[in-house]
Amino acid sequence: MYNTESFLRKTYCITAYKLINKHFFKISVCAGQMFAPCGTVNRTLTTALRCKRRVVVTGIGVVSPLGVGAQNAWQALIESKSGVIKLSDPEYEKLPCRVGALVPKDNEPHGLDINKHFTKSDLRTMCPATAYALIATEEAVNDANWTPTDEGDKRDTGVSVGIGMIDLVDVCTTYEALKKGYNKVSPYFVPRILPNMAAGQISIRYGFRGPNHSVSTACATGAHAIGDAFRFIRGGETSVMICGGAEACISPLAIAAFCRLRALSTSKNDFPYEASRPFDRDREGFVMGEGAAILVIEELNHALERKAKIYAEVLGYGLSGDAAHLTAPSEDGTGAILAMDRAVKDAGIETVDITSINAHATSTPLGDAIELKAIESFMGQHSKNVTVTSTKGAHGHLLGAAGNLEAIFTILAIKNGVIPPTLNLHNLDIKTSLNFAPNIKKCWNVESKRIALKNAFGFGGTNASLCFAEYNE
Repeated sequence: MYNTESFLRKTYCITAYKLINKHFFKISVCAGQMFAPCGTVNRTLTTALRCKRRVVVTGIGVVSPLGVGAQNAWQALIESKSGVIKLSDPEYEKLPCRVGALVPKDNEPHGLDINKHFTKSDLRTMCPATAYALIATEEAVNDANWTPTDEGDKRDTGVSVGIGMIDLVDVCTTYEALKKGYNKVSPYFVPRILPNMAAGQISIRYGFRGPNHSVSTACATGAHAIGDAFRFIRGGETSVMICGGAEACISPLAIAAFCRLRALSTSKNDFPYEASRPFDRDREGFVMGEGAAILVIEELNHALERKAKIYAEVLGYGLSGDAAHLTAPSEDGTGAILAMDRAVKDAGIETVDITSINAHATSTPLGDAIELKAIESFMGQHSKNVTVTSTKGAHGHLLGAAGNLEAIFTILAIKNGVIPPTLNLHNLDIKTSLNFAPNIKKCWNVESKRIALKNAFGFGGTNASLCFAEYNE
């Protein structure tokens, strides 16, 4: 007769050993500790794995209103340049908001000539956001020196890339085509508008057969995509993840829709570079942006074995829901506090260790104030040692690609010891003990390692917070 408890213990040990050995870990855990009788929960194995599997950033790629190329965009950011412009299409003249943050064209500094990257046939199969994601991915995998040809390496590389909002122009154009007959509808229409197609196209292009995952959580999309990828690696499902988000949905219809929500800046149409002003007394709404930002993250031992350069370490990830309103954050900031608290606990650090926070702060009167109060409430007495910044003053709000672009800027801030500025912050109207970097970059000097949080919040009350740290061997 089987001893059921003994059998389960033995099976669990073998499974654990195979999983750990696959990723070159040797760990001794007592079978008795690992086995949990029915009705109880035992997470010893998960905890052990998480303690061992550290995750680092080894490659970055950017397509943004501040330029194409991660280092180009970073340099423009710390030089206090703005990527916000006046929208030139006559259709925008009918709207209250006539500014946006577009990816610069090829005749502009660090601009993009999309035809150098894709054929016309390629472009028919994908929306602009997917194209941006592929371009940013190319930079990121080359930066990480990770374009594997070995099938085992490809199976051990996954993709987690999201899009927050589909291009409404595609829908409108296709609907007009339908009026001329159903056969006028492109067979690529559905693949163009599916939010998971950026992840799919990346996987297909490079042959990556690990987790193929897509997130669409409004303006928290990019941060959630990174956090989920982090968990895939830490949990032992894969060793490398390509992660981030993309967005390209600026159009008269999209601008009109956000204007109806009273979410956009409308008084700076003749001075576009002044329109996005997080935390400033005169803020009145955000500026729509577009682009993509992609990270290569991988298990630490995997990175060390191949001698990859390391930008920073991903320490933790927290998620929460406001359960409050369709488009506004909870007034008491509970959702933001929960996300930050969960990220810090996940990272295994204390609030005193955090010295910089890259805020979601989109330049709306309500959202910025609530987030600052949430940060101060969460940080408590340590608030005076924290510098808060929002880079959206320079590049606008990239919606689904905001959290990931700003995560890259957070990582580069950690790597370079420089906190990027919050443009157009001249008059802070919120009483706080937190510190800022108004209009000019700030040196980030600490006695220990640099650790930062990156917040991202989305409509529907979806929140994410990522914790990044300076990597020390």
